[in-house]
Amino acid sequence: MALPEPGAAFTRRRTFTQGDFDRFAGLSGDDNPIHVDAEYSAAAAFGRPVAHGMFLYSCLCGLLAEAFPGAVQRRQDLKFPAPTFTGEQMTLRAEVSSSSPGEVVVATEVTRADGTVTATGSAVLRVAS
Repeated sequence: MALPEPGAAFTRRRTFTQGDFDRFAGLSGDDNPIHVDAEYSAAAAFGRPVAHGMFLYSCLCGLLAEAFPGAVQRRQDLKFPAPTFTGEQMTLRAEVSSSSPGEVVVATEVTRADGTVTATGSAVLRVAS
């Protein structure tokens, strides 16, 4: 596989549902009511359920696996500057920052349609050169 050049980008659009959050809670065991209880969340800081950070990370991992088949993730840094809600189309994006034999550094991001970044970070992938 030829290494992608810096600037090469991979995107996926997805609208998350409460069912997505609930299934992740069931699989992970993280059933914090801020993610799965609409009544509780209505009185909390964001006013409605928000995505688990690790759910967003998992979705980004899926994008990376699709873009870089067989790659092994060595590191992922991720921050959540704004909440991700259900019912809004989100764009997951991975853009190659740098590449060298055997390694690719990728900027990762999740954004709302209005451009609000809800997750941002970088990943280092070991790839076959």
